[in-house]
Amino acid sequence: MRRMTWAAAILLVFSLVLSACGKKDAESVVKELDKVVNSMESYQGTGTMKLHTGQQELTYNVEVSYQKPHYYRIKLTNAEKDITQIVLRNDDGVFVLTPRLNKVFRFQSDWPQNQGQVYLYQTLIQSIVTDNSRQFAVDDKSYVFDVMANYNNGTLARQKIWLNKSDYKPTHVEVNDANNALMVQVDFSNFEFGPKFDAATFQTEANMKSSPSSGGTSDEPTIANPDDSAVDGSTNATTEEGSKDAVTPDKSTDSKDNSQTNGKDQATKDGDKNATSEDEEDADDTAANPEADAANIMQVMVPTALPNGVTLKDTMDVQFGGLPGVVTRYTGAYDFSLIQTQPKDMAASYTGGTFLDLGFTIGELSGGDDQKTLTWIVDGNQLRLTSATLPETEMIRIAQSVEADASK
Repeated sequence: MRRMTWAAAILLVFSLVLSACGKKDAESVVKELDKVVNSMESYQGTGTMKLHTGQQELTYNVEVSYQKPHYYRIKLTNAEKDITQIVLRNDDGVFVLTPRLNKVFRFQSDWPQNQGQVYLYQTLIQSIVTDNSRQFAVDDKSYVFDVMANYNNGTLARQKIWLNKSDYKPTHVEVNDANNALMVQVDFSNFEFGPKFDAATFQTEANMKSSPSSGGTSDEPTIANPDDSAVDGSTNATTEEGSKDAVTPDKSTDSKDNSQTNGKDQATKDGDKNATSEDEEDADDTAANPEADAANIMQVMVPTALPNGVTLKDTMDVQFGGLPGVVTRYTGAYDFSLIQTQPKDMAASYTGGTFLDLGFTIGELSGGDDQKTLTWIVDGNQLRLTSATLPETEMIRIAQSVEADASK
């Protein structure tokens, strides 16, 4: 009987030793993750992304494709609005495409280097590898890392990443703000290492043709370079001549009758804090023609999450860069303006700036310490948020909450 007891005890100890040897700690998993990323040639993932911002939750279908060394294709589809945007990185630059509207916007950037997004595998693994204060847990099927969110987005503080135990494929990601409120959630339904892609996968023209245009004015999209000084005959916003008669948050436009003397009239200051809006200085102070063709009429978009102490000041129709647009101005604890236009078959001219992760797309932050402008594309609209007083985190929150104004 004693021999059987000792034998059982020995077997139990031996099984415990084997079990302990089979477990991986955080350090060993991190080393293997680093090897996976460095040896990775390509990957493709699909899933859903939910943004918990604004007044309602937004859900996007996500498709991500990567080919070494720097080719990316991210397809984001909002099924409810029937809008698809594609972000491409290829040898020609970084592009944001809206195929249904036949619109292509080009950026000069090294994105996504050091400016990754939550659905990119390299970004997730880098955040794990570089965070020495990472927290590590294990459940039945996954290794779970709790790390700092290293996105160029001040509203995102920490994230939890679930990786499959057997192959380190991502299955689930949760990103929280500083108050531990859930902001972004990604669920991967499929993820594959090493797929083979056709050359057309990362080509701009091929991606535009993959979805028929229903809103463009020509069969082929027109792509403008960031260095272009004019688009469709419109002068660039940075020229001095185009800024003399600008509509800015600190210039009075209360009387449309006075604004059309000799076609243009010098606007006067009304003392707003947001004194000189460089981004708005090519917006003509003449009101847009109220009898414009119905095709030019846009649905006004407004932020649904305003900072505390901020109220709507006014809204006006303008000509911006040769296009009809709408300027909405806000005042109070912060002063800022939002310009909305709908470029047709062309790209806006962008100067070098910093890319920001808005979740549903990428935005560009430009300007200096005195004034900043956040520019992004959504639903075929080009939006510019300009302020001298808004913190970057508030600019991102406002941008994420912008929706079509149902009352307009």
